[in-house]
Amino acid sequence: MLSPTPDIRRPEPRWPVIVAVFSAVALHFALPNSMHAGSSWALAIVVAVLVAAAQLFHATGQYRANSWTGYAILGLLAAGLLYGVAALLLGLVHHTGSATSVLRSASVLWLTNVIVFASWYWRLDAGGPNERERREAHINGAFLFPQMSLPGSSDASKTLADDVGWRPNFVDYLFLAFNTSTAFSPTDVPVLSSWAKLTMMLQALISLTTIVLLAGRAVNIL
Repeated sequence: MLSPTPDIRRPEPRWPVIVAVFSAVALHFALPNSMHAGSSWALAIVVAVLVAAAQLFHATGQYRANSWTGYAILGLLAAGLLYGVAALLLGLVHHTGSATSVLRSASVLWLTNVIVFASWYWRLDAGGPNERERREAHINGAFLFPQMSLPGSSDASKTLADDVGWRPNFVDYLFLAFNTSTAFSPTDVPVLSSWAKLTMMLQALISLTTIVLLAGRAVNIL
């Protein structure tokens, strides 16, 4: 549970994930109307309002409300992603849409997949950013980053994360999500928790689906 009067010495920057969220919204506009569950402009407005609310909650110390607002934002983006993937598969089965439209849509969904899951990892790992920024170093979580296992230089009993006060930021989770979508594995970051393993399996499955569709359409065009 979040402390009502936390000691935050190094606030975790929110702007990278805000940029990522709005990038996912912008990619939504590149999808054909058949892959939208609703209006793209409505999604953009709702996300903008929720982002503003999340920032206000964080600035005023309402950390629980900030976390739930973050979940709502990512839930909307995840729902849009899953709807788009399902619509893409149905379009392939029923042979609707041109080859160019399918190629563009699959590419957009692949990029959205990376962004959405990176944001979820950032939001959920080790209690989320509101919990992580209360710690001097990141020494446990759902993912074992290299800094958490490498020995420190000042004390053999401490890791590099302890030694330099290292904590992951959004780029670390984006790198993890990118590797999962390209190599279908976390590469240099072992996965420790069950929820993270299941989430990464879902991300890899979505990525594999879009890549197979891209390859299949490319072969048909050639």
